[in-house]
Amino acid sequence: MKALSQRLETIAALVPKGTRACDIGCDHGYLAIYLTKNNIASSVIAADLNEAPLQRARQNIKKLGGENIEIRLCDGLSGIQKNEVDTVIIAGMGGNVISGIIDRCSWAKSNALTFILQPTTSGEVLREFLYENGFEILSEMVVYENNKLYSVMVSKFTNQINTKETGFYYIGNIKPDTEYGIKYIKKQQKRLFAAAEALKNIPEKESEYNHFLSSYNYITKILAE
Repeated sequence: MKALSQRLETIAALVPKGTRACDIGCDHGYLAIYLTKNNIASSVIAADLNEAPLQRARQNIKKLGGENIEIRLCDGLSGIQKNEVDTVIIAGMGGNVISGIIDRCSWAKSNALTFILQPTTSGEVLREFLYENGFEILSEMVVYENNKLYSVMVSKFTNQINTKETGFYYIGNIKPDTEYGIKYIKKQQKRLFAAAEALKNIPEKESEYNHFLSSYNYITKILAE
């Protein structure tokens, strides 16, 4: 089959072997096909909100093969039952959208589940949501694809509320110990500096200014260490 993108390949490498997975927002279905054909997942529910991507997935499954893949039309996790999956993959969406999908799922708060999450934007929103709702980010890495930097994180529910410094949410567990890790952190640093500067002399925006400034200082300290 066609080689997976670097982003999907990274996600696939994080999927526990033998798991029952669901891929929310499955698009073309390549990840589901790869996981089953390579005996990584025992089964995959490939779900999407729209029929068009599911039709593409059906065509690709028929063309490329892949057993134990179920195509399902549903909004987020709304059409999936808690006893059907062990690993939830939600990739290629904004952090606020991913947060909403998890928040609306009545069975998401289970320590039996592994979440593999890849926000395209607003990673800080997702990280804050996870920590303030009893989840922990176990690992996080950066993928560079199509001139963009993406964070891929593995998370589990621990039922422990863990509030972090605001700056943490912008970089999470990403460390400045790889080329792309440094680039990701510096990108966030630049973004926070610009946001703070834009509000610097607006008295009614003092709270927001302090938020961005403190987050910028947190990241600057991380880079300095």
